[in-house]
Order: sequence, then C-alpha cells, then structure tokens
Amino acid sequence: MASSPATQDARTHDLLRTRRSVPPINLDGPGPSPEELGSWLAIAARVPDHGKLAPWRFLVIEGEARHRLGEVIARTHAADFPDADAKRLDLERGRLAHAPLVVAVVSRAGPHVKIPEWEQVLSAGAVCMNFVVAANAAGYATAWLTEWFAYDRRVLDALGLDPAERIAGFIHVGRAREVPSDRPRPDLAQLVTRL
Repeated sequence: MASSPATQDARTHDLLRTRRSVPPINLDGPGPSPEELGSWLAIAARVPDHGKLAPWRFLVIEGEARHRLGEVIARTHAADFPDADAKRLDLERGRLAHAPLVVAVVSRAGPHVKIPEWEQVLSAGAVCMNFVVAANAAGYATAWLTEWFAYDRRVLDALGLDPAERIAGFIHVGRAREVPSDRPRPDLAQLVTRL
C-alpha cells in the first residue's frame, strides 16, 4: 500500500530538517549499487538550469581511483611543503579514500550571451544538494566538501578538468559509523527580513 501524501510530506520534511553531514573518516561501506548511484545522479541533474545548459558534470570516484587520486594529492602537498612528515602525507593520501564513493560535481559555468555565470554556479550548487538529499533519503550518509586540492590546478589537471572548470564539491557517500551531534543552526530571526 502506498503511503499517503501527508506521510510522504512528513518524511521529506523530517529528512530536510534533520540532515547532518558525517565526516568522511566516519563513513564505511558498503557503498551504493550502480542502480542507486544512477538514480541519485538523475535526481541531482533535475535542478533549475536557466537555458538548459547543464553547466555541470560528474566525476564518479570509487575503488582504486580513490587511492590513485590520493597519491596525486599527497605528491602535490609534498611539492608545496617538502618538510611535511609521513603522518601529514598519509592524511593527504587518504582524503578521498575513507568513503566507498566520492562524486565530484564539476561546475562548467562560463560567459554566455543570455545566462549569467552566477546562475550557472548556483545550478551546480543545487546539483550538489540534490545529490546529498537523494543519498540521505536512501539511508546513506554524506559529506559535501571541497578542501584545498579542489582549488589546486595540478590536482584539477589530474582529474581531467578543463581550465575553465571548477569543483563545486566532492560528495563523500557511505554508511555512517557515527553521526556527530547537531551543530548550532542559524537564528532565523537574524536572517529573515519581511518586506
């Protein structure tokens, strides 16, 4: 028997009201099935997109690719900080290796005759949030992060990004070993203006 619209609405509101990021170090497998991932990517792509530009794309990072890219991140850090100790390099090497799946959302925003670049950037952010909510609704935990290497051209080149592309977020997906307690949330009375 299908649940009523009121029940579905209550579940959706509860998910959005209680959603919490889980640090990647607290994410374990198993990861999602290919079918689950495909569903989330389709949901992620269903966002406002003025001009139907799809000013974003996805990089699916799983399996050995997480470790291969971790080596790139560690080498890049070592090149900038030659005195970095082994512990720090291990931390850098493991940046993408904790969760069984990491999806990088790549923003392809750029100049357009009609569509402001800012709207394209916002669309990429909406893609990230849709993906996070879809994964959370399926019972997985997520963390949407960038970290320093999302802004390093050497790492972006290793990821295959074009010079004009940027990382909107690395979304780490797995099973929560531990969910942190909620953090203080913004005081809406300080943020809402009624006109």
